Amino acid sequence: MSQITTLTFFRYNTIASKIWAFGMMQFAHNPLSKIKGQVLYKLMGSGKNGFSPSPDWSVYALLQVWDNEASADAFYKHSELNKRFKSKSKEHIIFYLKHIKSHGAWSGKNPFVKSDTLNENNPLIAVITRATIKKRHLLKFWRYVPTSQKPLSDNRGLIYAKGIGEVPFLQMATFSIWKSKDDLTTYAYGSEEHKKAVMDTKKIQWYKEELFSRFQPYKSYGSWSGIDGLEF
Repeated sequence: MSQITTLTFFRYNTIASKIWAFGMMQFAHNPLSKIKGQVLYKLMGSGKNGFSPSPDWSVYALLQVWDNEASADAFYKHSELNKRFKSKSKEHIIFYLKHIKSHGAWSGKNPFVKSDTLNENNPLIAVITRATIKKRHLLKFWRYVPTSQKPLSDNRGLIYAKGIGEVPFLQMATFSIWKSKDDLTTYAYGSEEHKKAVMDTKKIQWYKEELFSRFQPYKSYGSWSGIDGLEF
């Protein structure tokens, strides 16, 4: 399939631009809903320090699923909305992703279609997880998050990680890029903290809805906190 996914991060550094970005979480829906070749989009805020529930008012994300790469390129090159996002932000980066596999649902469906053009010589892997947390489990869930994320600190296999979400505390997502599948597997199944989180998820069932998806990042534009594009 020719479907691709893009995830764009924007960083805002002035009070005026941060207020503008927060407002666009509401006002950008109308123009975004009219973009040709777009299967789905999600406007999201972010959390501080990786996957913290505390909001990071300087960083916002835009996830988009496209019929094909040409549709994505047309948006980034010609869209007046994208030009406004870029002009207001201090920096931004766009990750182009090909879907590998996923399970679960996002707003009632799984929007991702497996790509048939994956590159066997590209070892990088990106992960997007998304969940709606049951309200009665919110406190317990967020209390354990710092413990489950400890293995991420100084993890040599991790390139980038950020917590994002549509609704603070209640609807959360994570995005991470890893140097290889082995690095991801070591973290997911080799660390005791994360293994406990996985077990608790099955035991407590603290999600109303969840989606786990893997992608192959194959292209990027822009720069971000020391990441000046990626070596694909």
